This record gives sequence, structure tokens and C-alpha cells, in this order.
Amino acid sequence: MTPDDPLLRILACPLDKGPLHLLPPDESVASAEILYNPRLRRRYPIVDGIPQLLPSSGEQVSEDEHEELLKRMVP
Repeated sequence: MTPDDPLLRILACPLDKGPLHLLPPDESVASAEILYNPRLRRRYPIVDGIPQLLPSSGEQVSEDEHEELLKRMVP
């Protein structure tokens, strides 16, 4: 998925229905792309190019991780 992917414009958080932010992989920890909701501090995985947007798929992040994810947000 790329930041200009048209699908990204219509994807929404399953909990608050707000927009999600695509975060690129973090090479330092070998992470994958994720979709992030900074309002609820929840991240959703992208598995094999498919966003996993069930409420149970989302993970709550800690305050420290939230700060790190905000730094990775694609403008």
C-alpha cells in the first residue's frame, strides 16, 4: 500500500470511523506497514497487502510507542 493509494482515502477506523494513517515499516525493528489511529492510539496490521480492520485486530499502544508512531506518520 502506498500513501497515494485511493483505498487509503476510504478506509476508516472500525471504532471511531475516523481516518487512519499509513505508517511505513520501521527498518530498525523489522516491522511491517500498519494503519494507525492516533486519536484512539490503536494500530491495525496490514497482512499480505490487506488491511485487517476488525476491532479485534487493532492493538492499543503505550504512550512511548504512540510518540514513536507519530514521528513515523506519512504527511
